[in-house]
Amino acid sequence: MISDEFEKPLACWRGKERHDGVLVDCLTVIFKTAGCSWSRCRMCSYHHERYERMSGDALASHLHNQLAWVCREFANETFPMVKIFTSGSFFDPREVPPAFLSEVAKAFHGSILIAETRPEYIDADVISGFIAELDDGSHETPLYCAIGLETTNDTIREKCIDKGFAFSDFTRAASVAHGAGAGVKAYLLFKPLFLTEGEAFADMQTSIETAAQHAEIISMNPCTVQKKTELEYYWKRGEYRPPYLWSVLSLLKDAPVHVSCDPLGGGQKRGPHNCGKCDYDLVKGIREYSLNADRELLGALLEIECACKTEWDYILAHEQPFCMPLTR
Repeated sequence: MISDEFEKPLACWRGKERHDGVLVDCLTVIFKTAGCSWSRCRMCSYHHERYERMSGDALASHLHNQLAWVCREFANETFPMVKIFTSGSFFDPREVPPAFLSEVAKAFHGSILIAETRPEYIDADVISGFIAELDDGSHETPLYCAIGLETTNDTIREKCIDKGFAFSDFTRAASVAHGAGAGVKAYLLFKPLFLTEGEAFADMQTSIETAAQHAEIISMNPCTVQKKTELEYYWKRGEYRPPYLWSVLSLLKDAPVHVSCDPLGGGQKRGPHNCGKCDYDLVKGIREYSLNADRELLGALLEIECACKTEWDYILAHEQPFCMPLTR
C-alpha cells in the first residue's frame, strides 16, 4: 500500500492485448489529471475530464491517491502489460508532475508499459530515466510511447482534426524515443471530420503503411462522435457520418502490418456502423482479430451477405465533399 487515501481513476480495467504475437493480460488505467495542454482536437471530449486549477502539490496528491487505489484493487495480480492514459499527455510535466512518473514506474516495475503522450513531450532524459525505474530486465522494450498521430497527412491533421503538430514532429519524437530505449505506438484516426468515406479510406491506407516505418505498434481508431465536441455539432446537423464497418474490415485485412482495432460505439449511431443488421457480428469479429490476427476471419466477415454492402460500395465510389454524407 502506498497511501492511506484512495481516489478512483477515471477508469481502470483488466483485459487482453496481443503483443509480439502473444496474448497477454493487460491492465488499463485512465488517470484524471490537470488536463490536455492542447485541448483543441475537433473529435475529443477527454479534455473535459480534468481537475480545476490547483497547485502542483495538490495535483500530485490526487494522482498519488489514484495510483494507491489501483494498487489496492489489483494488489495480488501481476500484469505483463499496463496501458496508461490521461486527459492528454502522460509525459507533460504541467499535466502530470514529474515525481508521479517515478511512482508509476516503481508501481509497475517489470511490466511492459504503454503511455500516451503528444510528441513534444518525448524527451530523451525523461524517457531513459523512466525506463531505468520501470525495467527489471524482463523485456527488450519495457516502455512504448503511444502517440495520437491520427494521420500521416499534415493537411488532414491540421484542417480536419486540429491536432497541433506535424508528421515531422512525430518522426522526431519516434527517433528520440527509440534512442532512449523505448518503442513507439501510433494511434490512427479513421474518418475524421470533413472527409468522405472514400477520402478517409485512401488516407488510412497510406497512413498505416507510412506510420509502420516509424512505429512498432499500430492501432486504428474508427471515429466515434463524442459529446460536447465540434464533431458532434456537425453530426447533429447531418453533416457527418461515422465510418462503415465494411471499411474498417477492408482496411485491416489489406494492411501491410497487423493493426489492432477496438471499434468503440461499434454498431451504434455515434460509432462506426453499417445498417444495424450485420453490425454485431462484424464488431465482434474486428475485436477478435485484434487479439488473434487471423486475416482469414476478416475475409470471411467481408463475404457476409447484407444489403448495406451495396450501399457502402456506392458511397465509396460516389460520395463527394459537396454532398456528404449521403447516408447516416
